[in-house]
Amino acid sequence: MILRRPRQPLELTEVELRERKAGEVRVRVECCAVCRTDLHVVDGGYAEYAIADERFCFEIPDSYTSEEAAPLFCAGLIGFRAYRMIGNAQRIGFYGFGSSAQILAQVARVDGREVFAFTREGDVAAQEFARRKGAVWAGGAGETQPLDAAIIFAPAGELVPAALKNVVKGGSVICAGIHMSDIPSVPYSLLWGERVIRSVANLTRDDGIAFFERLKTLRIETERARYPLEQANEALAALRSGELVGTAVLA
Repeated sequence: MILRRPRQPLELTEVELRERKAGEVRVRVECCAVCRTDLHVVDGGYAEYAIADERFCFEIPDSYTSEEAAPLFCAGLIGFRAYRMIGNAQRIGFYGFGSSAQILAQVARVDGREVFAFTREGDVAAQEFARRKGAVWAGGAGETQPLDAAIIFAPAGELVPAALKNVVKGGSVICAGIHMSDIPSVPYSLLWGERVIRSVANLTRDDGIAFFERLKTLRIETERARYPLEQANEALAALRSGELVGTAVLA
């Protein structure tokens, strides 16, 4: 699937396979998860083959099928980096509950932590989804719960002040989205008390190694919606509209 021009649909196109350079591997793509970042930057995974830097390729545990493993990349890896930033926080708020959150909620539950899911007001489907994945509470983004840390998965800058209101002194608010709308003015009283706001720029190889090591002893079960490759635009539209529950996977 090729993007010819900005803001235009992807086009199904035949292209020639280029030769690999030193340090690269050619990957045959069986499944590719659709990530929210794809709404801003379109990746090479929407294809039958992709070229990758071998230093950033990770071994997938044999216990996962290709479709089961697809959401673990990007959503799982970026989410895991954000999760590592919260330290020993026990009560964690997840703002936005989609592909990353459904994975990290299961990791947090195994670690003995409590996840509180904040969704759009009235989004009953997302709140039920969060509870199925282990959240101890789910409600609207404007509601109040005392938190040790918060991870913001939704690309909405206005959630930063909302999260700061709920985080205890010394707690962290992690902005896990690669893209986010502007953060509105924040009263210093919300930041005061050594609260911290951090962004996630990208994952590191160490994050990937640590995450897949955990998956050797931890079984992640994701809810997925399967689309054929030629329906990538429909998958992106479902993600953009908010109607998608779980992760869209192209196969």
